[in-house]
Parts: sequence; structure tokens; C-alpha cells
Amino acid sequence: MKQIAIVSGKGGTGKTSLVASLAALAKQRVVTADCDVDAPDLHLILLPTIRERREFFGMKKASIDESKCTKCGSCLDHCRFGAVHDFQIDPALCEGCWVCKLVCPSEAVAMIDRPSGYAYISDTRFGPLVHAELFPGEEASGKLVAMVREMARTVAASHKRDLVLIDGSPGIGCPVIASLTGVDLALVVTEPTVTGEHDLERILDVAGHFGIKTLVCINKYDLNLVAARQIEDLCRVRGVEIAGKLPFDPSVVDAMVQAKPIVEVGGPAAEAILGLWKNLAKQL
Repeated sequence: MKQIAIVSGKGGTGKTSLVASLAALAKQRVVTADCDVDAPDLHLILLPTIRERREFFGMKKASIDESKCTKCGSCLDHCRFGAVHDFQIDPALCEGCWVCKLVCPSEAVAMIDRPSGYAYISDTRFGPLVHAELFPGEEASGKLVAMVREMARTVAASHKRDLVLIDGSPGIGCPVIASLTGVDLALVVTEPTVTGEHDLERILDVAGHFGIKTLVCINKYDLNLVAARQIEDLCRVRGVEIAGKLPFDPSVVDAMVQAKPIVEVGGPAAEAILGLWKNLAKQL
């Protein structure tokens, strides 16, 4: 089983649209995992039918037992997040730091599991999709990404599929690291802008730190040919291969409106993605 993570140093580079097209081209050999759990949107294109839902528990949060509480005020004095009101804990403000439990003289505070989101196993016309939803304001998104990836590997093994396609989070934070670690190949999607080049360097540093083989795709490269060449020069210096360059194509928007991958609609971008897919297949 091979795993490919599609990531980007910044948001809005077209990563999810590309993942949908790659899932369509892979046909019946792929399990797709949407690991952008803070803002998942792959389901908007793949239109999944949910088959299974699992609760996700992130961090433990405090709860006060009224029968034991003496209202001494220690928890209120020590809580730095303002989560204690009328000797009760506001779950939305609690950061799970355990201080209130440690300072409570009557042992009235317990740290309990609270659901922080859901993970789903769904069917799509391109095969299984594992995706998730993190509740607003919740932490531990990297832990949820790890859960999604483990579920995707299990689904791939049970369905005898040899490829897991991971739609990672943008940036370089914890969810991105959880999306990248242990994959066989990372594809970084960037764009020909100053911020695109800057954030490309950052994500290449992260992938390099973990020793992950990395390729680059420049999306909408023809909107700024000078910046695109600068990105190509950067990749050449760092020894990173450009796997594909996608042109600006208004039909991409048409495909999104129809909730279809661009390769189902056609056009210059679709042809370039087909060439990109062939390059990825050679690497695997």
C-alpha cells in the first residue's frame, strides 16, 4: 500500500480540487482521506454517502462535582482561561490544563472525555472516502488527522486497494505534520506568487526534515511566468522535481459549480492534471 500526501504551504492553492481529480484518475485502486479536519471540503466535490460515524475525543476537560465542591474558590483563582463560572466549568473555555483538579482541596474536579468531533467512512463514485469534522474551537486536530489516516489504511486493506490519497491541511502546523509523517510521497501544490514561493520553502523544509520524497506542482503557473520561473529555480537548487504545471483554466470553476473533478469536465487544466498523474504513477 502506498500513501501520497497532497499538501500546500498556504491555503487557496487548489490542493483539494487537485485531490478530487487524482481520485477520479486512480479509479478503483484508491482510498481518499480528507485530513484537512479544521476546514474539510473534499466532500463538496466527491459527494459522499456516509456509512459509518465515529466519535473523536480530543483532550480531557474539567468537570466539577457539586456534591463534593465546598466553593472554596481555588479553581477560580488559578484558572487562567476564565473557564470557571458559579463553580462550574465552561467547556468552551476550558483548555484541559488540569490546574483546577490539582489545586482543588476537596477533589471535586474530574477530567473527563468530551466529544471533539466525528470521523466518517463514506462511499463515493471513486471509492471510499475517510473524512472528519472537528467541532469549532476544539484542539487536537493533529490527533484527529492521525485517526483519519489510520481508518483510511484499514479501509484500504479491507477493500484491497493499494493507494491512499491524503488531502492535507495547508500550512506547516501540527495537522500538516500528522498528514505527512510516514507517507511514501508528498506533492506540494504552490502558486506563482511571493507568498506561494515563501510558503513552498517552509513546507519543503518540513518534508525534508522527515526525509519524505517530495514533488512540486505549480498551479495557475501562466498567471505570473516570472514568479513561476523563480519557483522552478528554487526547486532546481533544492533538488526537487516539478511534477506538473497547471494553467489557469476557467473551466475549473465550472467543474466546482457542477460538484465534479475538473478531469470529468475537461479543458487545459484537466489535460495537465492527467500528465501530472502519469508522473506520480512513475514515482510509485
